Order: sequence, then C-alpha cells, then structure tokens
Amino acid sequence: MTIAIGDKIPAATLKEKTADGVHDINLDDFLKARTVVLFAVPGAFTPTCSLNHLPGFLENRDAFRAKGVDEIAVIAVNDHHVMGAWAKASGGEGKIRFLADGSANFTRAIGLEADLSAGGLGIRSQRYSMLVKDGTLVQLNIEDKPGTAETSGAATLLGQL
Repeated sequence: MTIAIGDKIPAATLKEKTADGVHDINLDDFLKARTVVLFAVPGAFTPTCSLNHLPGFLENRDAFRAKGVDEIAVIAVNDHHVMGAWAKASGGEGKIRFLADGSANFTRAIGLEADLSAGGLGIRSQRYSMLVKDGTLVQLNIEDKPGTAETSGAATLLGQL
C-alpha cells in the first residue's frame, strides 16, 4: 500500500557518503522537528534524473528554504558510493543530501517501488517528491509519465508550499 498524506514516515536507515566517510542516516532523527523535502529518482546518473529532476531542486534550494524547508534530500535505490559520486558530479554536494536506499527497504515500506527489470535496472523507486513535517507526510507528488519530472518536479512542490 502506498503511503498517504497524514501518515507517519516509516522508520528506516539510509546511507550517505560524504567527504568524512559513510554515515547511517536514521530517518526518524533526520525528519524530527523539521520540514524536509524528499524526492526520489529511479537511478542516479540516469538521463531524466540527472538532467530534469535533480537540477530543479538544486536551482530552487534557496526558494524552498525561504518557504520554511530545513533540508532537501534525494533518495535512490543505488548504493552510497554511487550516490556520493552523483553528488560530486552533479554539483549538488553540500547543497542537498544524497541518500542511498541500496536494498529498497525504505522505498518498499512506503509502497513506491517500481520493477524496472525489463530495462535491466531491477527494483527501483518510482519518481516522486514529498514534503514531510516532523516525520508526517503532508504532500506527495508521484510522477505518472515515465521519462518526465513534471508532477514530481521542484516547481510543482514549491508551488504547493
């Protein structure tokens, strides 16, 4: 079942690779007493994710902050090494958080997994954006057209704040 507005974000541990090493990110702690934008992509370095989805959140980082967002994080079903490399290559390192859900445990817990095995990608995340306040989901935008990042894009979520 897909997570719904008003639901608590389930407990999960994601991984983040930074210049200081690899860190476990306890999602409960990460979201507690804060307003956070989470958005997910099917895969780091993939065309729509890198060229359309991620750039909007990087470009609008200050606009989100001006509207009360404490943190922006991208989640992908990739390992933390790939996410760390994507942070560096995209210019997003230090601007937003790049969180790895390597085994898709969080993605499955919120019911937003996608089986992309036919394209050689295995189980991945659907493309979405969400606004979370103090661990509770208050806005969710799930992309319905493959290869696009409109419904789940930064401009859409920013307009909903």
